[in-house]
Amino acid sequence: MSPVSETSEERLSRVLIANRGEIALRIIRACHEEGLEAVAVYSDADRLSPHVRAANAAVPLGASPAAESYLDIAKVIAAAKATGCQAIHPGYGFLSEREAFARAVQDAGLIFVGPPPAAIKAMGDKTEARRRMQAAGIPVVPGTASPVRDAAEARREAQRLGLPVLLKPASGGGGKGMRLVRAADELEDAFSTAANEADAAFGDPTMYVEKALVPARHVEIQVVCDHHGNVLTLGERECSIQRRHQKLIEESPSAALTADAREAMEAAAERACRAVGYRNAGTFEFLLGPDGNFYFIELNARLQVEHPVTELCTGIDLVREQLHVAAGETLSATGRAPRRGHAIEIRVNAEDPEHDFRPSPGLISVFEPPLGPGVRVDTFIASGTVIPPFYDSMIAKLIVWDADRPAAIARAERALRETTVEGVPTTRELALEVLASEPFRSGDYSTSTLDVLRAVAA
Repeated sequence: MSPVSETSEERLSRVLIANRGEIALRIIRACHEEGLEAVAVYSDADRLSPHVRAANAAVPLGASPAAESYLDIAKVIAAAKATGCQAIHPGYGFLSEREAFARAVQDAGLIFVGPPPAAIKAMGDKTEARRRMQAAGIPVVPGTASPVRDAAEARREAQRLGLPVLLKPASGGGGKGMRLVRAADELEDAFSTAANEADAAFGDPTMYVEKALVPARHVEIQVVCDHHGNVLTLGERECSIQRRHQKLIEESPSAALTADAREAMEAAAERACRAVGYRNAGTFEFLLGPDGNFYFIELNARLQVEHPVTELCTGIDLVREQLHVAAGETLSATGRAPRRGHAIEIRVNAEDPEHDFRPSPGLISVFEPPLGPGVRVDTFIASGTVIPPFYDSMIAKLIVWDADRPAAIARAERALRETTVEGVPTTRELALEVLASEPFRSGDYSTSTLDVLRAVAA
């Protein structure tokens, strides 16, 4: 595998994975399948984690809090240099969408397995991303053209746009720092809470205001772009089953899209890639309004948690494609990726749905994943694993594939029933309830569906 620079005689042979848990394991396995050595990093809490054992080498980063380990740019780059890595793969979360990190990796003479810093900067500022998309002729959700300074300005913008509105962080993603405001008297508290959460998660409390489309569906398009101007779109993922703007169940294809609508969204994503000079893997997120029109929300300039859904429908290994693109190679396919069948991903989290999805770190006394045809489980958990309180609460991603949607739903239910997790509360039973619900089975659901189902159950 050749590096990006055509003048270099060094070949890409060793990659540092700047992450933890299941995604670190996922990338390590892809590296090994490509004949590359993988170097892990770990915090004190993760010193016994499976990703540490799976790697060819591992470097400690320090204390358990992410700010003192996985988010320390200098430590991560020093670990890569000390172990002779030529590249760093950030996974998702942590430093994956930090322009400063991507630039620091390049300044250190290393390859960043992700988009160029300029693209991360352009799309990382959500208001700038909206302006770029509008310039490219892509519809965006009505909202502020620049960040708001304080709650008073947010109130004025909310009045202009009309309630309900979403308060959204200008930096970051993953649903953190977002608040839905339905009434004017909710805005001040929501703004303070959202800004504090955004500051803690992304180091930036800046917020903007966006009109809330209700009801709406959350549909995203997966892309991969190489250094030679080629773009591959890999279809959509429906991500509307979510709580607090964080996804719980994803599927592909979406029951809401016609063939024409799908092509329009993929064509829009392709135009957007070219408009910002995008490279490597990324996901364009859209809202599908009740009128059937779609609107750009944001670009996740990284690998997504739910990427296995796309892999099962296209047969394309996205992490291996990322490595090939980072090495300067041409995409194996361009245009629209072929796809077949139906895939569903369920996130099993260590959370208590009966207490507002409160994180429930602790000892997993028993973990027995499902087996059988068409079932994939991405996890770092085994019986006896401790879920630490410092990071994401995800225990496992259960992904199934079958020939059509009804068969995939049946397979997902079977696999979930086979899954055993003891020791902490989880979202397993909730996922079974959603899969059995009429809105999900009919395919007629929205980002509000889970809240409605929970309210009815209560």
